[in-house]
Amino acid sequence: MSQRYPIVAVTGSSGAGTTTTREAFERIFVREGIHAAIVEGDSFHRYNRVEMEQQLTKAEQEGKTLSHFGPKANCWDKLETLFKSYGETGTGQIRRYLHNFEEAIPLKQQPGTFTSWQEMPEHTDLLFYEGLHGGVVTESIDAAQYVDLLIGLTPIVNLEWIQKIHRDVNTRGYSPEAIAHTIIHRMPDYVHYITPQFSRTHVNFQRVPTVDTSNPFVWSEIPPADESFVVIRFRDPKGIDFPYFLQMIDGAFMSKPNTIVVPGGKMGFAMELMLTPMVHQLLEDRNWF
Repeated sequence: MSQRYPIVAVTGSSGAGTTTTREAFERIFVREGIHAAIVEGDSFHRYNRVEMEQQLTKAEQEGKTLSHFGPKANCWDKLETLFKSYGETGTGQIRRYLHNFEEAIPLKQQPGTFTSWQEMPEHTDLLFYEGLHGGVVTESIDAAQYVDLLIGLTPIVNLEWIQKIHRDVNTRGYSPEAIAHTIIHRMPDYVHYITPQFSRTHVNFQRVPTVDTSNPFVWSEIPPADESFVVIRFRDPKGIDFPYFLQMIDGAFMSKPNTIVVPGGKMGFAMELMLTPMVHQLLEDRNWF
């Protein structure tokens, strides 16, 4: 961890809704006048879209596991190097993954490809990472050690799958059968590399629906926010102003000494309310150096 150049990371599985958290942070940065270096986790994938499809076919033929959740399909050494470099110097090497034509055409590239590695902008207040592996740790890699504020976004798994199925069917053109196959295929990597991160986070936001989601593969729509609660767990409750949060968030209640539960529709508001002072604390600590 580095107090001189703080690192904030939001980590969550595919379909967890990390984009919602990123948008909350972007509002915080704009409102508070914070100049953040934004880093997307997809930029640390090892293969572009075409290469990944080829590698997946090869892995299945050989009876091996390959997924964006695991080490074989990612450059975690570069992620760890970036976090270490930024924490020490405020700089580092980054690139972008171009998801669609809107991102790719201005750069005269194809969707599903990467830009070249380059030095990140100088004089930023903090680094903000959003992706699958902000808290990843293996026998040889420990990216989590450099993160000053690690946030987990982890809806219960059936809701996570519903959100992924809905997104991949409606925006990426996959069939429900193909998505189910992907979920099953990558389960070993999910167990070994995704879920352990949520034991390292400083704060977890877990959305829990109040409707029956027992068979996620037959759902045609995502349960709306009003049909859920959000369980927010702080690893260290010291200094957390729970009475203030209970007063400010209608319908909130405590379920454990380090856990507050809020209505699903209040999730974005709760994030901004709770995370803004934590970001300010990081920047205040930085000013001591």
